[in-house]
Order: sequence, then structure tokens, then C-alpha cells
Amino acid sequence: MYACAKFVSAPALVRRSSRVLCQPLSASVLSIPEARTEQARPGAPRAIQTSAAHRDIDTAAKFIGAGAATVGVAGSGAGIGTVFGSLIIGYARNPSLKQQLFSYAILGFALSEAMGLFCLMVAFLILFAM
Repeated sequence: MYACAKFVSAPALVRRSSRVLCQPLSASVLSIPEARTEQARPGAPRAIQTSAAHRDIDTAAKFIGAGAATVGVAGSGAGIGTVFGSLIIGYARNPSLKQQLFSYAILGFALSEAMGLFCLMVAFLILFAM
């Protein structure tokens, strides 16, 4: 066990692995070892290069994703209409169950509205948190 720990914590191994972690995956895995030694400074920070076209594509994708997420709000509206339509039909068939039907309708309304609010929340998360 001690021999394994000594091998894993060898200074040369730690130095080599830290250099590999600073490089992008394509440079560390796909390149040959001779090409790795030609780099200027392996520990130097690299700036992310994005162009205006990439930022426009990212912004468009955010708007498309947020729009797709808000489709659930329309489903919530349809669900609420179905719940209260069923309440009216049930009350017309059996008026003595008014209280029980109304409590079930309020529960259905709350669940349907919650799904619509979750869809709206996901849309706002897509727009403003990413």
C-alpha cells in the first residue's frame, strides 16, 4: 500500500499530470509527445475566443429555448379549462357532491397552474441564468 502511495505522489508524475490538465483535451490526448514540448508555457492561462457570430447564435438559441419552454404555459391554461369544465359537468350530474367536486377541482387547478409556473421558471432560467 505504501509503495502505491509513493508511486502516485511522485513529483515527476504530479508535474506531468498538472501540465496535461492545463491543456485542452484535444491537445493533450490527440497530439504526439514531441509536439507537447514545443508549447510556450504550459501553465499560462488561455483566453476563450468567441466571435460576434458565435455570440449571436448563442443568444438566438437562448431565445428559442425559452420560447419552447413557455409552450407548457398554454398547456396549463388548457388544463385549467378542462378541470373547471369537468367541475360544471359533474355538478350538473350530481348536485349533492358539490363540496367534494369543488375540492377536487381546486386541487386540479393548483397542480395545473404549478406546471405552468414551472415552465415559466425554466424559461426565465434559460434566458437569464445561462
